[in-house]
Amino acid sequence: MPIESTKSRGATRNAGPTRFNLKEHVVDPDWLDQVEALDGVPKRRTTVTIERAKSILTRNRSPDIGFDRSVNAYRGCEHGCIYCFARPTHAYHDLSPGVDFESRLFVKPDAAKLLHGALSRPGYECAPIAMGTNTDPYQPIEERWRVTRSLIELLLETRHPFTITTKSDRVLRDLDLLVPAAKLGIVSVAISVTSLDPAIARTLEPRAPATKKRLAAVKALNEAGVPTYVAIAPVVPQITDHELEHIVEAAVAAGARGAFYLPVRLPHEVAPLFRAWLDAHYPDRAAKVMATIQSMRGGRDNDPDFHRRMQGQGVWADLLRARFDKAAKRYGLGNMKIPLRRDLFVPPEGAQMRLL
Repeated sequence: MPIESTKSRGATRNAGPTRFNLKEHVVDPDWLDQVEALDGVPKRRTTVTIERAKSILTRNRSPDIGFDRSVNAYRGCEHGCIYCFARPTHAYHDLSPGVDFESRLFVKPDAAKLLHGALSRPGYECAPIAMGTNTDPYQPIEERWRVTRSLIELLLETRHPFTITTKSDRVLRDLDLLVPAAKLGIVSVAISVTSLDPAIARTLEPRAPATKKRLAAVKALNEAGVPTYVAIAPVVPQITDHELEHIVEAAVAAGARGAFYLPVRLPHEVAPLFRAWLDAHYPDRAAKVMATIQSMRGGRDNDPDFHRRMQGQGVWADLLRARFDKAAKRYGLGNMKIPLRRDLFVPPEGAQMRLL
């Protein structure tokens, strides 16, 4: 519905998907002008559609990612982070990776049931399951649907290792589950901190919780015994890169077990959306931002090659790496990577109880 306002959203437009030979949605501009003149531009409301998925456990063989399986309770994310590399997945639904990604959400209420079936299969080999790799497991709709919580309940019951990546302090609502999981050594959490400047954060990730709330969550989780890290992800050159050292200092003050950073990535439809966002919010430096990004991505908006896509290449990438290492040393940032236990896993019970 292109006539709806994009105010308070991350993306500044809602262009149709450009892949899979799908056509863009086109409206009659004369009719659009009349609607705006007579009725104004209505605020876009978030809608949630139930998705009856057939499977929930996603596998990957990427050599530069520290997990080989993940679970995502939702499609789309209301946080609206303009840089989100998951945006292109909405094109599979013939929806825009732009504002649709932030407002046309999908929920998988049967996620725990599907995961129960996957963990019950004969021959299943236990390894950490990553949550929050595609869209945030603690975005606002989790408060109502509680799908993430149901997944954690199952993982705790079966003593299956898992990791959580989020940019929300809503993770604290499941502290009653995370603390016993931490005592078993089967969970770790990473909380994303992109900028300490509220004005920048409001444009980058307009509906995500404030940074101070996230840092407070880092502190609360670690004090409760849940190993929690800070993800400085992504670092956007010319916009947030000057904060790198300050975020490391804030992470240490919050008691983070460690931290890591990732330069911004712009795959597929994310690149044109990001360019439009720059033109709207930072027109004075848009060309400089993209030139720096391209210098780290081999002259392209995005470099999909394994390993290079995570750290970048060239002078700017080397500079970020040196600055992070120096800041970590200066502020005493630990890099304690705690291996999660796999030996405690007990397959879930099915209709027939276990004999032993």
